[in-house]
Amino acid sequence: MANPHWLFGDQLGPSFIKAGADGPARDAPVVMIESRYVFRRRRFHRAKAHLVLSAMRHRAAELGDRVTYVRADTYREGIRQAVGREPVTVHHPTSRAALRLVRSLDNVTVLPPRGFLVPQEDFAAWAGGRHTLRMEAFYHQVRRDHDLLMEGAEPAGGTWNLDHENRRPPPRGARSLGASPPYRPREDAVDEEVRRDLDRWERDGDVSFVGRDGPRAFPADRREALAALRRFLSHRLAGFGAHEDAVLADDPTMSHSLLSSSLNLGLLDPAECVEGAEGAWRAGEAALNSVEGFVRQIAGWREYVWHVYWYFGEDYRTSNALGHTGHLPDWWNELDADAVSARCVATALRQVRDTGWTHHIPRLMILGSYALQRGWDPAAVTDWFHRSFVDGYDWVMLPNVVGMSQYADGGRMTTKPYTSGGAYIDRMSDLCGPCPYHPDRRTGEDACPFTAGYWAFLHRHRDSLGRNARMSRAVRGLDRLRDLSALLEQERERAGADTPP
Repeated sequence: MANPHWLFGDQLGPSFIKAGADGPARDAPVVMIESRYVFRRRRFHRAKAHLVLSAMRHRAAELGDRVTYVRADTYREGIRQAVGREPVTVHHPTSRAALRLVRSLDNVTVLPPRGFLVPQEDFAAWAGGRHTLRMEAFYHQVRRDHDLLMEGAEPAGGTWNLDHENRRPPPRGARSLGASPPYRPREDAVDEEVRRDLDRWERDGDVSFVGRDGPRAFPADRREALAALRRFLSHRLAGFGAHEDAVLADDPTMSHSLLSSSLNLGLLDPAECVEGAEGAWRAGEAALNSVEGFVRQIAGWREYVWHVYWYFGEDYRTSNALGHTGHLPDWWNELDADAVSARCVATALRQVRDTGWTHHIPRLMILGSYALQRGWDPAAVTDWFHRSFVDGYDWVMLPNVVGMSQYADGGRMTTKPYTSGGAYIDRMSDLCGPCPYHPDRRTGEDACPFTAGYWAFLHRHRDSLGRNARMSRAVRGLDRLRDLSALLEQERERAGADTPP
């Protein structure tokens, strides 16, 4: 009889039990372990805990008698209950902690990872000898190797990058893009059971969650994930590109795919997503800029983040090039959007509180930028993003937050810190109009926290950022600020008060 194959909770699609030279034996029994300790050791968003448990239990129901499903305190205890000392296979886990665990078990054979387009050895070959590992160059290589949006040896349309077409502000006066609504699943008996269990764990004081739960907004099985993909490709992809960096208070999903949680649970394979999008373009159903923007998110950024997580090594986790050590305030940790007056922060935090999700610009240019400007500890910010988002996993958030959002790696991933004053938020959103703060004011009671915070951040890191070619002009602008002393004193007082903006 074939050795059992262990499925982690983010390895739930069919590719993770597909037999082959680098996979489990054909028709191998399956083991799944629901570990309570995972939810005790971190204070996760309740909707995230619900989604993961619902997805695992749905998968177990699909597998039927083929699966041994164990509910245990720890993975180590669970695998012992499931198979004892019997040999087990498992595909390469997605976190360093899980990889250390499976490698410490002498009855477990680790198979190559699945769920990504590029093998680790191919990334290492591409990265070897390069002074910088920029996503753009990697993205070009992925496009060539997988023949994605290519016309012979050249990129479709004659250019690799259509970002210049995909950075339009929202239509003036619009409260919504008017996109067809995204796919939303219907809860079932599995979800009812999950919610009862989570309620009981909280009542017993065994675990504690943050945020709100329900109704479940993201797919929990393969059927739902495919329905969400089809819905995006047929109804939403065409309108995705132009305004993908825009933000509207009353339209949190706009034309975004909402497929990240399904990809990161393993319910969707990245190849079927990007190939489906390319098919829509070739059929004349979506413009190239929309399709290229979506393909870039998956075949470019997602692949790149996965690989640098492993390539940079464990020490990357403690990167703190800017020396930021500030603590995260209680209102932030509790997702207390109602305590916040700054409309952009309140809106983004409310979306996270209510759904465990917001799209990439509120993550980067509102929530991440606010944390960067305040000098919060990047490790704590990374942990917050990991816990608070339904699509957040260690491999996802570590590079995204340490490298992209908090610039804690000093530029190993990006060429500059991604932060701005209020003018950017005002241009790219409808958030500033009703806000009590004004994006063009640096000091005073109505000074925008982002405008003041941006200049205080530049001043604090004047020496290092002044040597950055992409930041030097902004740093020189400090010398033109006649109110700089007042601004810095104001920001010291705000930081000392530790109150929401």
